[in-house]
Amino acid sequence: MSPGALTIVAGLGNPEKDYKNTRHNIGFETINKLSYDHDIKIKRAKFRAHYGEGRIGDSSVCLVKPQAYMNLSGECIRDILNFYKLTPGDLIVVYDDKDLFPGEIRVREKGSAGSHNGMKNIIYQLETDRITRVRIGIGAGGGKVTLRDYVLGKINKSEAAALIEGVTKAGRAVEVILAEGSAYAMNMFNVKHTDNAAPGADPAAGGGPR
Repeated sequence: MSPGALTIVAGLGNPEKDYKNTRHNIGFETINKLSYDHDIKIKRAKFRAHYGEGRIGDSSVCLVKPQAYMNLSGECIRDILNFYKLTPGDLIVVYDDKDLFPGEIRVREKGSAGSHNGMKNIIYQLETDRITRVRIGIGAGGGKVTLRDYVLGKINKSEAAALIEGVTKAGRAVEVILAEGSAYAMNMFNVKHTDNAAPGADPAAGGGPR
């Protein structure tokens, strides 16, 4: 993050009216938690986004929830960065990741979007993959459920506690990135899961997809 600059913290999701409490909206849930914890009101509506400015520790931030659908997230974020005259170096993106165990998080400073369409669009619109991001594991589902149906599905009781923990850790990771930098946050939060089962597997069943 640029010293003294405003930092855009964007959580990814789909409009909450129709997609609240779905796995794909866990980025929004992290923004909601940061909003609550730091008393930052998200009450502005512009750039096809809901957003609000405030402070997290010593850092000035703008918390953002794009309101275009997930695969157009980058257009909203591009317009907000342009409005504030900021660069991709002043951005943190929080989103779900099916390749991580539920509740597990990873902090990265750059890299591909993997299979995440929202992050793909951000990289495309900003023309760089050097974007700090916090990924929250949601598991991979399994069985006959398609990836689209899985990520857009409602969070169930069996996974709720893990995903709530993931949101809490992701919010803390954002706070650490702002205070200490992303390298420090990576050392603090990027701990590999010790279970050999695939993300989303049922440990009681001895591994394998659900």
